[in-house]
Amino acid sequence: MFKVIAVAVAMAASTTVASAQGTTYKSAAKPATQSTSSTKRHPKAKKAETQAALQKEAKISEETARATALKAFPNGTVKSSELEREKGKLIYSYDITVPGKTGIEEVNVNAIDGTVVGKQHESPKTEKKEAAQEAKPKKATK
Repeated sequence: MFKVIAVAVAMAASTTVASAQGTTYKSAAKPATQSTSSTKRHPKAKKAETQAALQKEAKISEETARATALKAFPNGTVKSSELEREKGKLIYSYDITVPGKTGIEEVNVNAIDGTVVGKQHESPKTEKKEAAQEAKPKKATK
């Protein structure tokens, strides 16, 4: 009888060690400590940052950043804007249309110190391609 108990304990211990190491063995007995529905995330996986969290982190207001962006293109009109983290930096990104020019001017303003950190002209073709790339991740998450 003691041999049967010792064998059962040994099987349970080896199954627990094997599952902890990622090795699987075909066995009728499952260890009691193993949960069937574990939802662990990869340690480097980041949560999607909410707009509220980004706004709390920003040191300058959206209005101040908009005025700074429009100084770069005085006759322009803001078509769209967003607060985002790009390459580790928190920025306000503005798409500005300028009368007499095709496409848009993208102006990035640092949300911490208010400086212009990037300006780029996007032709209608480039703008369309960028919109398609931004739509792909949204489709994948649905």
